[in-house]
Amino acid sequence: MTRGRSIPRPSCRQCPLRRSEAFKAISGRALGFLSRLKVDHIATPQGHELIRAGDVNPRLYTLYRGWAFRYKTLSDGRRQILNFLLPGDLIGVQANMFDASPHAVEALTDAEFCVFSRRRLWDLYANFPELAFDITWLTAHEEGMVDDNLLSVGRRSAAERVAALLMQLYKRAQGLGLVEKDGLLLPITQQHIADALGISLVHTNKTMRRLVRIGLFQYRRSRLQLTDPHALERLADYFEAPLPPRPLI
Repeated sequence: MTRGRSIPRPSCRQCPLRRSEAFKAISGRALGFLSRLKVDHIATPQGHELIRAGDVNPRLYTLYRGWAFRYKTLSDGRRQILNFLLPGDLIGVQANMFDASPHAVEALTDAEFCVFSRRRLWDLYANFPELAFDITWLTAHEEGMVDDNLLSVGRRSAAERVAALLMQLYKRAQGLGLVEKDGLLLPITQQHIADALGISLVHTNKTMRRLVRIGLFQYRRSRLQLTDPHALERLADYFEAPLPPRPLI
């Protein structure tokens, strides 16, 4: 079941994301197929659950505008954020194709999503191998980000975890042109950071204040400004090179 309010559907051929240097071009034939694969375009408010854990056969989505996050929750309410989602990210392939979703996805801001028919993926794999490869690339890339998050939770100190997460989000947003002269509007709270990194809210607050105090970044009114990005990279041991243009489904 699609959750969200249907709004006028932007043309795939006129999609502003496709004009971004962050995404690679595709053939006109493949773009025409994606236009037919798309079944809806929806808007959701901040805090809205796009996918609930246990949903059977949820649709596939591309985040068109805004931020979201994917997470799991334990029976006592403790939450683990698995990944933050930015425009262009594909949502839904992390679950088994037609089984219940093992995780939930929530809109971190007011957001818009392109909605695709999951059942027509068979046609995609049969007739558009270049798009099939793109989906494989996207899932492998997200797995790499989740692996890095596991490295943080398993081996990095609290300060290193915060530094790595902020660097990762900043670089991803920078590639999408979301970083402005006064920094990045980062719509995550310290609770989101704590839930992503596996540390308490109190420890998160103390750690962020210490990193601000030593001059690594400023974080005021949800705006992140890196004052010493090289030192932040060294602290996190996080030196990911800029991504080449990536697929957009």
